[in-house]
Amino acid sequence: MPGPDDLTCAELVALVTDYLEGALPPAAERRIDEHLESCEECSVYVEQLRATIAALGGLTEDDVEPPVLDALLAVFRRARPA
Repeated sequence: MPGPDDLTCAELVALVTDYLEGALPPAAERRIDEHLESCEECSVYVEQLRATIAALGGLTEDDVEPPVLDALLAVFRRARPA
């Protein structure tokens, strides 16, 4: 049974960007590391994000065709909380 300090998968998803950027406090990072040790699905998810960042992280706006960039920006704007 999970303890009160155990991180849920949904909480990991909400924190994963800061985790990968090294922007979390040490205690939060430890909670994610502990979760990843016991959750194969989240471990795969984080590794897929790392691979995506490695493959696409160096792209600039100039590397993306204007219609594609416009579509991506529209999606991000709709997804951002008001």
